[in-house]
Amino acid sequence: MSTDIDILVIGSGAAGLTAALTLARHARIALVSKAELGAGATPRAQGGIAAVLAAGDSVEQHIADTLDAGAGLCKPDVVRFVVERGPEAIAGLIRLGVPFTRGDGGKDEFAYHLTREGGHSVRRVIHVDDATGRAVQTALEAQARAEPNIRVLEHHMAVDLITSRHLRGGKPGPERCHGAYLFDRRAGRVIALPARAVVLATGGASRVYLYSSNPDGATGDGIAMAWRAGCRVANMEFNQFHPTCLYHPQAKNFLVTEALRGEGARLTLPDGTCFLDRYDRRGELAPRDIVARAIDHEMKRRGLDHVLLDISHRDPDFVLAHFPTIYRRCREYGIDITKEAIPVVPAAHYSCGGVLVDRAGRTDLDGLYCIGEASCTGLHGANRMASNSLLECLVFGQAAGEDIRARLDDLAPPGVPRPWDESRVTDSDEEVVVTHNWAELRRFMWDYVGIVRSDKRLERARHRIDLLRQEIADYYGNFRVTPDLLELRNLLEVADLIVRSAMARRESRGLHYSLDHPQTEPEGKDTILAP
Repeated sequence: MSTDIDILVIGSGAAGLTAALTLARHARIALVSKAELGAGATPRAQGGIAAVLAAGDSVEQHIADTLDAGAGLCKPDVVRFVVERGPEAIAGLIRLGVPFTRGDGGKDEFAYHLTREGGHSVRRVIHVDDATGRAVQTALEAQARAEPNIRVLEHHMAVDLITSRHLRGGKPGPERCHGAYLFDRRAGRVIALPARAVVLATGGASRVYLYSSNPDGATGDGIAMAWRAGCRVANMEFNQFHPTCLYHPQAKNFLVTEALRGEGARLTLPDGTCFLDRYDRRGELAPRDIVARAIDHEMKRRGLDHVLLDISHRDPDFVLAHFPTIYRRCREYGIDITKEAIPVVPAAHYSCGGVLVDRAGRTDLDGLYCIGEASCTGLHGANRMASNSLLECLVFGQAAGEDIRARLDDLAPPGVPRPWDESRVTDSDEEVVVTHNWAELRRFMWDYVGIVRSDKRLERARHRIDLLRQEIADYYGNFRVTPDLLELRNLLEVADLIVRSAMARRESRGLHYSLDHPQTEPEGKDTILAP
């Protein structure tokens, strides 16, 4: 493979695509996707993008709502940085042709329909029906494929970052990032791809849990690679569980957007009794952590497999117009949401923690950036507010791209990396080890490190991680890599970071709720782990 590239962008969702497009006129980009470009989490985002767009809303109110949802751990300067750039980010998508849903056309109204989700005090979520992420992905992807300076590498999976210690010969000099080793899934081999800077936009780690709304590839790859390369991570204990994923034996991680509740849907017990008002004065519009815990509590208390989400009292034409994707998918499973309630359960959905970065997406390692869900910017704090995540991807994707563009003349050419060495490994004849360990890891993370935690559960999880670590390390050292092995290795690293972070927090705050430490300390502090 030719190595005449300047910048390596690993990840092809909204964050990675935005960074690549910001740089496309100034540098040669390799855009890496572990599957097809559109196989990540961005196309699954149903609800929309939060931004201050209409009369009756303000930057200050959006900031206040975000800080409130973040439970004392948001960085106010970062929240302002992102919120102030929201309108221009939306304007950029409109220029790209994203067909946001239009409003009713009132003379004094904003041109586009805005909905409201949990944590928001006003309607500010702009959307494309209930398939916003797919529309955004389609527009950004088309633009990226049309750029001659962007080389798309699909079906390539990052193995590890190339740092100074991986260079050929001589003293490595100051530690910095020089590219990455990539596994070409079609050729079945590992290649070294040097670059002047690397942008990690690999998404979150929710597949560390048994039940998740995320695509299969959300295995914490970027977080694990950055950690192994010496970068700090922060707030890994804050895993957001989406309150409402479709519960059906044939459905796989289908998320039912919170915008349904924003438009009047109600969560009920099987007998039709509403219950959220008993947990929070905001009822259906309470933040996700409160709603998920309420559902979890009711299910465990009553021995339920699921609860119900009911919008059948709204006009059928309204439901069909605003939620066509959910209507079609539920109909595939024999559920008519205009006439009956949807069975739902919580599922792991979003990683609020990640690689610690500044406002330009810079990590601790020179030449390495991290953006999107893999990063910890300080925007989300202890609980992400609905529809702030796509906004963060757009804003930080542009910020990282602009910072790299300004530094291009100062970013030294990469050193020559040593080739990947497979001289002492063989093909595995025991793939069952990988599949068994994968299943065990995700099961005990769900049981012990889920929506509600305790000291005893965390100790059990830590013990299981310690036992698995040596087994997986031996396997990794003796056999040729496969995608499943690489993902298992990364998931174990992320699971360890989550458990260590959760054990370090001796309180309950936001998405982290401990039975042994139910109080919230007066002052919120980040959990920062250093290699």
